[in-house]
Amino acid sequence: MEKEKFYNKMKELAEQINISLSVEQLGKFYRYMELLVEWNEKINLTAITEPEEIILKHFIDSITIKKYMENKEKIIDVGTGAGFPGIPLSIIDTELQITLVDSLNKRLIFLKNVIEELELKNVEIIHSRAEELGQNNNHREKYDIATSRAVANLATLSEYLIPFVKTGGKTICMKASDTKEEIENAQKAINVLGGAIEMIEEFKLPKSDIGRTIIIIRKEKKTNSKYPRKAGTPSKEPIK
Repeated sequence: MEKEKFYNKMKELAEQINISLSVEQLGKFYRYMELLVEWNEKINLTAITEPEEIILKHFIDSITIKKYMENKEKIIDVGTGAGFPGIPLSIIDTELQITLVDSLNKRLIFLKNVIEELELKNVEIIHSRAEELGQNNNHREKYDIATSRAVANLATLSEYLIPFVKTGGKTICMKASDTKEEIENAQKAINVLGGAIEMIEEFKLPKSDIGRTIIIIRKEKKTNSKYPRKAGTPSKEPIK
């Protein structure tokens, strides 16, 4: 896709969710897309490779949660994969402090390259599983927000995310549509981990029929030290 066409499309869709992008920001998104497509030929980063789909399903989707964030908040993006939602958020708000976590080292090599090329000063990357990092005192209950996109069912995801968040902070879980049963099945886990669902928002991505659900969980009390359990356990045996 030509740069001008990309800029126009990205700008138009961002404005639909009340985000105004500068030429510099649009340039960073364009370069990010180029790197994503280029690296995807070497390592499996995404099944979405068409520019228009990357714009909508990766970039715009990622920044839909910006409205739930305050100035200069400390955010951890768990299971970030190719950098979503963390990298797009870091492009649109340089004052957010963003930590990207992934368990696959080759993805982190890609992310390091993106961070250097786009000169993102507000992002750090960590190679770890969520269960192990969540027991690390340098990261446990140290973040204002923990977020994740399409990583696990909500009960499992809650055990990954809630331990990272300080009391009074929140987790922002990014889901597809039709999550009613998943939410019901996760209520016990959320409560056990010290959280409570504050808000559920269902919407469609701009100019599309693609449904999305955002689930915001407020951290009401400290998480019991036994959570998260050892690596692999939250996905095999979600809290019930």
